[in-house]
Amino acid sequence: MNRLYIKSLSVIALVGTLLMGACSDILEEQPRSIYTPDYFKTENGVMGGLTALYAHTRYFFGSGYYYAGMQSGTDEQTWGQNVNNDSKRADFSGQGEISAENNPYGGIWGVFSNINTANGIIENAEAVGTISEAYIAEARFFRAFDYFLLVQTFGGVPLDLGAGELKFNTSTVRTSVRNTVPEVYTKSIFPDLLRAVNDLNDVPRLTGAVSKTVARLYLAKAYLTYAWWLENPNNIPTYPETSRVDPDGHDANWYYQQAYDFAIEGIDNAGDTYGLLDYFYDVNEGSNDRHKEMLLYADHTEESSLYNGVTVNGWGSGSSPGNFAPWFPTWNYTELRSSKSSSTWDPVVSIGREAVQAHGRPWAGVAPIQEAIINTFADKTNDSRYDGTFTTVYRGNWQRNNNSAEVLYNANSLPVVMEDPILTFLDSDPGNVVYPTDAGDSGVGAGVMPGRADWVVTPEGISRLMYPGLWKLGPYRTDNGNTMGQANVAYTRPFPIAKFSELYFVAAEAAVKGASGSSSAYELINVIRARAGKWRWDNNNRVEKVEDKSAAMMAATPLNITIDYILDERSREFFGEGQRWFDLARTQTWESRAGSYTICGTEKGDHTPVTVMRTIPKSAYLRPIPLSQFDSMDMTEEEKAAYQNPGYN
Repeated sequence: MNRLYIKSLSVIALVGTLLMGACSDILEEQPRSIYTPDYFKTENGVMGGLTALYAHTRYFFGSGYYYAGMQSGTDEQTWGQNVNNDSKRADFSGQGEISAENNPYGGIWGVFSNINTANGIIENAEAVGTISEAYIAEARFFRAFDYFLLVQTFGGVPLDLGAGELKFNTSTVRTSVRNTVPEVYTKSIFPDLLRAVNDLNDVPRLTGAVSKTVARLYLAKAYLTYAWWLENPNNIPTYPETSRVDPDGHDANWYYQQAYDFAIEGIDNAGDTYGLLDYFYDVNEGSNDRHKEMLLYADHTEESSLYNGVTVNGWGSGSSPGNFAPWFPTWNYTELRSSKSSSTWDPVVSIGREAVQAHGRPWAGVAPIQEAIINTFADKTNDSRYDGTFTTVYRGNWQRNNNSAEVLYNANSLPVVMEDPILTFLDSDPGNVVYPTDAGDSGVGAGVMPGRADWVVTPEGISRLMYPGLWKLGPYRTDNGNTMGQANVAYTRPFPIAKFSELYFVAAEAAVKGASGSSSAYELINVIRARAGKWRWDNNNRVEKVEDKSAAMMAATPLNITIDYILDERSREFFGEGQRWFDLARTQTWESRAGSYTICGTEKGDHTPVTVMRTIPKSAYLRPIPLSQFDSMDMTEEEKAAYQNPGYN
């Protein structure tokens, strides 16, 4: 299948021309200062506008600051040692507060420009005469996608951008009125996604383009989220204030059933285009990107800076539309030390920055909480997902880092050679690990065990300074050769947004809430767990491991599936992918699941676990609208105050 290449020059206005190539179709964008209806009545205008809709996903998915805001403060991660304020504010643990001026979610508000682009395509594309309904359906999908992102984050948002509800606007408007949550769903998200399901093709027109299956997933997710909103089991406030009554007369149970039905429809009608891979490891392995389980992603490429969105060589600045989110969960392993000598400690860097999945560029912005490592991933023997998610073994690469030594000496002054483990995060505490009280010989305060040449850290010793890295999102390049590669540049892998496996989780969650059909929540979850029990490769030990632990995985599944169990499974499947907060906010379990966590401190040698309490007000279930919105509005201060979500004025 041909692949969709996208280049982003401006998040405000992007249009382009369709260039037909022998091997691939390339959508190349060029900036324009304004869109007009006439422009969208041309084939070039429609195709350029569609390309812009795909490109805009890079400004959130793959942005480190947005990532920190979505992951820190959850039951997966907290702020890390080399922290930026976005991670701390989002943690709700007394390290700062998010506000209209300081929050990592404000950029989402910018999707209104993309919504307006979608409006322009939807209104005018039919006039071209050569644009199929499937192309227009792609614009409908992204209009719904953006409104779904907005309504989950901010509550009710405006459907009228100045020319009428869901109309293409060409004039500057300095006033705004927010619609209610039910209006956003029933006037925009549901109708657009229903049309997308009907009009999109079963097979995407290009690799990475949306199809019926992608639209079914998002329709199911939207129905599921709205059903929770209608039910509101924990009395979470909404804004603008409105009754929890559906304008179309349906109750929460009806929407749970719709979520189930469309998710099952997505599973049953995937054809050969989509489906689960045989092994969880392959889902995240870099050389296997853009496989049939990946439904939607913010794309990047090593082949060209133009189509990557940012440079593919040199030093990355850490800005959108680059993929730099994976820098945040990467601790500074480059401070690890080994010795040149076995008799006296003569420290040398044994692991340098390298553009491989296990390493990458360290920013230490977010760290996994101990509960995630110890409890969520409790089964590290049968379940392949811990091994296929984290880097737990850090191996020497000094010869690729301008050190020709054949042997170095590590823990217990024992010899290590290239690719030997320098540090290992243990699966459990063996009871005989000895830590220094400072950086120690390891340079990072790691522990030692008798007879082992690698430094070690127990799960209870994981700190804000050092923790298992997020292998699943790490860099992958084909041009490293025998060097460290482009270790400091933004990553050239696509950033995952949605996977086929999520259809099973949506259907299972709806089933727990009362929906019924061909498969129970137990059966649906066991499809995922059975796959998790299949091994073909031991990632951290770097050896072939052909084992099938599916029976043990399914036997351990409780017959009575609960929402908490589904959230645990979602974390095992999608850990650290930048969307955890949405899961907790949707199910109204943020406070109960993430109200406290355990981790060690920021200093080398600090391996004393501390329980940290979070204060999560119910108003925080809605994020603050950014200050830039208010600066641009010609409204009274009272009107602006009424426009902002409660708790942020």
